[in-house]
Amino acid sequence: MSHFKQTVALKDVKCFALHGYYPEEQLTGNHFIIDLTTEFTPRGFDDELVQTVNYEDLNNIIIAEMKNTQKLLETVLNNIISKVIEKYPFVEKIDVGIKKLHPPMPGQIGHSFVQLSYSATN
Repeated sequence: MSHFKQTVALKDVKCFALHGYYPEEQLTGNHFIIDLTTEFTPRGFDDELVQTVNYEDLNNIIIAEMKNTQKLLETVLNNIISKVIEKYPFVEKIDVGIKKLHPPMPGQIGHSFVQLSYSATN
């Protein structure tokens, strides 16, 4: 018997948001790029969205959480994961990463990066 695993993901979701530890970052904002990957055992293949993760929902979760200003990117990622689990409790694994483009610090930095992973099984 074969065992399928399915991945549904969004890559390079671009957002402007007011996340940042320092008050001035929350005033001026920055550009971010988010990657979100879900993995699960398919519930069927009957050509209906109810059998899978709808990446439109994933995009809506990302956009909503990016509008909710936080000091730490880790908090943003945790909130995204929580919302995905709430919407799709059958998801077994979630990886979400966020790039902050040109973070405001000395030097020429392309981006900072934070990633958080969730696994339903240890």
